[in-house]
Amino acid sequence: MKPLALTSALYLLTAATASAAKPDAPVSLDGLSWLSGAWVQYDGRQRIEETWSAPANDMLIGMSRTLRDGKTSAFEFLRIVARDDGVFYVAQPQGRPPVEFRLQSLEGKQAVFVNPGNADHLQRIVYRRNADGSLAARVEGADGDKSFAQDYLYHRAPARKP
Repeated sequence: MKPLALTSALYLLTAATASAAKPDAPVSLDGLSWLSGAWVQYDGRQRIEETWSAPANDMLIGMSRTLRDGKTSAFEFLRIVARDDGVFYVAQPQGRPPVEFRLQSLEGKQAVFVNPGNADHLQRIVYRRNADGSLAARVEGADGDKSFAQDYLYHRAPARKP
């Protein structure tokens, strides 16, 4: 290979590698405004509530709690954060240390967050706003060698009286 051709090839390889290493283009959190509000799922035994704030430039804040017989059996602090290195879904179940899931895709009213190397057993979280106004959430992961998925279907929570 001629020196000029080798130099050109090295330049192209370096440029391609540098562009691949750059973080994704910033995503406006306004694209997640459909997630905002109070959501509830009730199956007769337990009530799961999930609430999300309206998006700010850098964050949505959420919380979830599960009630059984009127008592809290589980809770989770949530946030979706826009940083220089991407958009992340950050979960803190039972107030434990945060676990991050990177935004993989945001298409219309569906967001997919992933963390395949997660120390936690969850690897993928999907939120989708359905045509009927409901909110579908799906968590996927693995317990050891066994894969699992769990679906949640939320509806708008009725307004509470002050």
